[in-house]
Amino acid sequence: MAAQQLRDKDEPFAFATIVRTAGSTAAKPGAKALLSADGTILQGWLGGGCTRGAVKRATLQALRDGKPQLVSVAPEDLLAEKGITAGDTIDGTQFARNGCPSRGTVDIFIEPCLPAPQLVVLGASPVAQALSAFAPQFHWSVAATLAQKKPHQQQFVVVATQGQGDLDALKSALSEKKDHVAFVGSRRKYAALAEKLVAAGIDRSLIENVQAPAGLNLGAVTPEEIALSILAQFVQIRRMAVKQSHA
Repeated sequence: MAAQQLRDKDEPFAFATIVRTAGSTAAKPGAKALLSADGTILQGWLGGGCTRGAVKRATLQALRDGKPQLVSVAPEDLLAEKGITAGDTIDGTQFARNGCPSRGTVDIFIEPCLPAPQLVVLGASPVAQALSAFAPQFHWSVAATLAQKKPHQQQFVVVATQGQGDLDALKSALSEKKDHVAFVGSRRKYAALAEKLVAAGIDRSLIENVQAPAGLNLGAVTPEEIALSILAQFVQIRRMAVKQSHA
C-alpha cells in the first residue's frame, strides 16, 4: 500500500532485501524494507543500526544511478582478511564495516523504483492529442504544461503546437535544460524559428539540441503514426541511456 502511494505521487523509493547472512545477525535472509528517497526505512526491518548507514548510502546511489546495488556489511577484521577496505566495490558488491558487537555479515540487495518518465506535450494539435493518448500505455506520465519534475525523474518535451504559438512554446521548453526536447515540424521551419530563438537570447547549445523534426524516420503520415514515431524515439533514447549507465 505504501509503495503504491509513492508510485501514485511519482515519488522515488527503493526496496531492500537481505539475501545472505553469516554469523550472528538480528535479521535473517528474506527480511525486507521499503525505503524513501532519502534512505529512511518507511516499512519493514533490516536489523539494528549496524546496517542503516550502509543501506542509506546504497539507496541514494541506486536512485541516483537508476540501477540496483548489492551491499555487504561485515566486521572490519573479516574485511581485512580478504584484503578489502570499507567503501570498496568489488565485482558489483559494495563493502561496508559492521561495528556492532554481533560481528555478523549481512548482504543486502537494493532495488530502486524511479518515477515514470514525464512527457510534456505542448500544443493541442492532432499529433499532441495522439501522443497524450499513447504515452500512458507505455508507462509515461503525461503533462500538458511545464512544471518542476520530481527528483530522479526524466523529463521529455514535445512542442506539437503546429503553427499555434510555436515560438512561445519553444521559448518555454528551452527556459531550462530538459532531458530531451523535440519539435513537430520540418527542419526548414525549425531553422527559421531557431534564428528567432537566438535573437531572443536563448542559449544556442539548447537550440541546437532540439530534435527537429521530432520522431524516428518511419515514413509516418497520419497524426497517430507521427506520434508513434516520436514515442518510439523517446523510448530508444531512454533505453540507450540506461544501457550506457550499466556498461
